[in-house]
Amino acid sequence: MTEQNVLIVDDEPDIRELLEITLSRMGLRTTSAANLAEARQLLAGDPPQLCLTDMRLPDGNGIDLVRHIQQAFPRLPVAMITAHGSIDAAIEALKAGAFDFISKPVDLDGLRRLVEQALQAPPEEEAGDEGGIIGDTPAIRTLRQQVDKLARSQAPVHIHGESGTGKEVVARQIHARGPRAGGPFVAVNCGAIPAELMESEFFGHVKGAFTGATRDKQGLFALARGGTLFLDEVADLPLHMQVKLLRAIQEKSIRPVGGGEELPTDVRLLSATHKQLANEVGAGRFREDLYFRINVIDLHVPALRERSEDLPLLASALLERIAESSGLAAPTLTEDAMAALAAHSFPGNVRELENILERALALAEGECIDAEDLRLNQSPPIPGGEQYNRRRDDRDWHRGARAGRAGER
Repeated sequence: MTEQNVLIVDDEPDIRELLEITLSRMGLRTTSAANLAEARQLLAGDPPQLCLTDMRLPDGNGIDLVRHIQQAFPRLPVAMITAHGSIDAAIEALKAGAFDFISKPVDLDGLRRLVEQALQAPPEEEAGDEGGIIGDTPAIRTLRQQVDKLARSQAPVHIHGESGTGKEVVARQIHARGPRAGGPFVAVNCGAIPAELMESEFFGHVKGAFTGATRDKQGLFALARGGTLFLDEVADLPLHMQVKLLRAIQEKSIRPVGGGEELPTDVRLLSATHKQLANEVGAGRFREDLYFRINVIDLHVPALRERSEDLPLLASALLERIAESSGLAAPTLTEDAMAALAAHSFPGNVRELENILERALALAEGECIDAEDLRLNQSPPIPGGEQYNRRRDDRDWHRGARAGRAGER
């Protein structure tokens, strides 16, 4: 970090001095400005690698500086310093493009973590990244651009789209392309956790907190420390848990069940659902205040029928992946098979396509998959349907529980 420069914008000399001393001890060079005009001058002359700006400045609002940096220096991370408890101001800064925010009085450990993450170079994109976003239609190219931009931020992102479109794939790409890529990615299906275990699963518990709590247990927030926590099907959270999640987001701290003190959190929060959250709010099933906290940035994943031109590329990539995991050579799809797939509506989207190809690979004879091998008229329960989701939720819950216990060990 020795050659990196941080621009500090604050009209309070004591705050500037505190930040300068803290950052200099991290081996960073600093320049300082007391107002927007000075900040713009310094940006034009010697663009820094990070900008820390106060919300309230003598000649304007720090949000104006965030917007200016977004336009003139789109790859420069800028973090907002807000008054304690000003969560609405922090959300406004994140919406404007801020990398993250920190509250006054400044927590120095939190500041150091923020600076380290902001200055960490994003990982280089690898060609043919396994598990990435596959496709070349305009909708998918736009999605990739949005993912790359959002990866550089710490703002909460809500990913919405129909069941089976690949929302978790998108979440993993946001994580993998950002400064938290070296940390854990923890995914949980909110609809698959039993209600009585939910608080313990999210926040952990201490030994003796309740019957059966024979030892301390880390929750999902702790397991995701330094990385990303992905809440899939977040609309399925019961209202009592929504209240507790809202508090954890606002305070950036959690209290384990039975614990006596608050523990700071350090996670990037991503969420997803196939439901329309705004409709859930209107129906009283989802808290409006939580909706605004997790929906700072909204990202849409298109349905497969909206990008049908990607079908050949998707089918080929999925067949390669399925065959490799089975230790088989990947077969090719005949023209009749591709025509049959093109005529199919895919209500279950990419997940349904993967299931169809996995079954066809098991049933096909020889090096080709024909239309008959696809058996499109004999499909199992449609991904996204109640019966399918119940099976998937049970599988995800047990898989997540195993991963969590492994993380504790």
